Amino acid sequence: MSVMVMQDLIYMAVLVGLSIPLGIYIYKVMTGQRVFLTPVLAPVERVIYKLMGTAAGEEMNAGKYAVSVLLFSGVGFVFLFLLLMLQGALPFNPERMKGTSWHLAFNTAASFTTNTNWQAYSGESDLSYFTQFTGLAVQNFVSAATGIAVLFALIRGLVLRQKKTIGNFWADLVRTTLYLLIPLSFVVALLLVSQGVVQTFGPYKDVTMLESGALQTIPLGPAASQIAIKQLGTNGGGFFGVNSAFPLENPTAFSNMVQSLSILLIPAALCVSFGGAVKDSRQGRSIYLTMLIFFGAALAATTASEQFAGPVFEQVAASGSMEGKEVIHGVGASSLWAVVTTAASNGSVNAMHDSLTPLGGMVPMFLMQLGEIVFGGVGSGLYGMLAFVLLTVFIAGLMVGRTPEYLGKKVEPFDMKMVCLIVLVPPLLTLLGTSAAVAVPEARSWLTNSGAHGFSEILYAFSSMANNNGSSFAGFQANTVFTNVLGGIIMLLVRFIPMTAVIFLAGNMAQKKAVAVSEGTLSTSNTVFVGLLIGVILIIGALSFLPALALGPIADFLTTQ
Repeated sequence: MSVMVMQDLIYMAVLVGLSIPLGIYIYKVMTGQRVFLTPVLAPVERVIYKLMGTAAGEEMNAGKYAVSVLLFSGVGFVFLFLLLMLQGALPFNPERMKGTSWHLAFNTAASFTTNTNWQAYSGESDLSYFTQFTGLAVQNFVSAATGIAVLFALIRGLVLRQKKTIGNFWADLVRTTLYLLIPLSFVVALLLVSQGVVQTFGPYKDVTMLESGALQTIPLGPAASQIAIKQLGTNGGGFFGVNSAFPLENPTAFSNMVQSLSILLIPAALCVSFGGAVKDSRQGRSIYLTMLIFFGAALAATTASEQFAGPVFEQVAASGSMEGKEVIHGVGASSLWAVVTTAASNGSVNAMHDSLTPLGGMVPMFLMQLGEIVFGGVGSGLYGMLAFVLLTVFIAGLMVGRTPEYLGKKVEPFDMKMVCLIVLVPPLLTLLGTSAAVAVPEARSWLTNSGAHGFSEILYAFSSMANNNGSSFAGFQANTVFTNVLGGIIMLLVRFIPMTAVIFLAGNMAQKKAVAVSEGTLSTSNTVFVGLLIGVILIIGALSFLPALALGPIADFLTTQ
């Protein structure tokens, strides 16, 4: 156990250490300041703007910014949908994969366009190399960049005074992709290739097994390049079916650490960027601390459950529950990854979550149900947390009878309407999707387990889709017309309704005057506010999901003791 604790402490220390300089770098990039890559990339950036017919300094109001986001994402969705349907007639398809069904194409296009990366397919048996690197990998970049762009639109809304514009979506998209995601992905991909992660356009290999002499087909492909951006962009969609539990996708302890750090690196760094952008690093630190407290508590609970609450065979308890885990990773690294991937809206796995202990599986599920705000997705996690900050400020204002303020701006009725859309749409669609699936007579045939654990499989699946995560309890059969269509609709709604609300919240905030700080102004950077914020988040989460959790993982725990 001490080794696991040391591993977790090292992980968190390295994460914080790397996030600070990266956060400063992102702040400079997104505010147009000179960085060390400027001499190389600035000419490329100018050429891209010229080809797009826009200028970096061209400003957009909230309506134009939102339309740009939705149109760009819509075009990406249509392109990927057609690519999936037609992949059988396209190049780089050595295994001659056929086009997918229309409902699987719809679900997958919705999934990758929304940064969810829910996978109702197995990559090595359903998708060609061309589809993977032209369709999925491209969406890994641009969906992540879109989330960061919208975050900075909100930050500008909080910072600007009496302005009608919140920046330029196309400039935000280009800068995020060009200066941040591509360089980082290149570095991570090289690190992964050095560890043996496969990167080839060659066909699958047939090999003879040493023990049985049977012939086994080893799937290959250009995996390392896609894995790098799937982790850095909190996308999570694996090149292979079992994701980062597959030896050619995550072969060593070092590759495991690189990937797990990559998942939280940008979301954590954005807290530092936020502090710089609002000219008050304490604001960024308070949000960062809130996220770290949630993360540390979830990690401790999951690791303890997997280590001490595993199954007992013939009155003998094993030292840690190893069911569904790779020996190379063990309980510690598997528990760490499960928390990391659901704290972020990543969804990649290095162990099968369906095999986690009941309480060990409940913690990652609840992290998703909180709205993916404990670091969360790149951009989307922080703007979701900022919505909870505004909600907390509003509640505190009601308690003392004072108009709530945040960063020198009054929080008014329109702002709270947008906050409610951001905070409440994910839990609403989670519960509606779960209830709809449970009511379908065929639902039992989609499950590996019955009873409380079977319900947990359904609840986890829709918690994942309705919070743009993408992980699943592996026992759930997702590739059905019902699940693909309903899940695809939910993923689209839960991504773009809150995202549009964030943009209009930014636009409304940007038009406001600054309010002078007084003795009655609530501090949003001290430990008292951090505690209040944690309480509000937990109350909203508990009110929304405690009954469902009682029917699922809690009942599963009580009936398996």
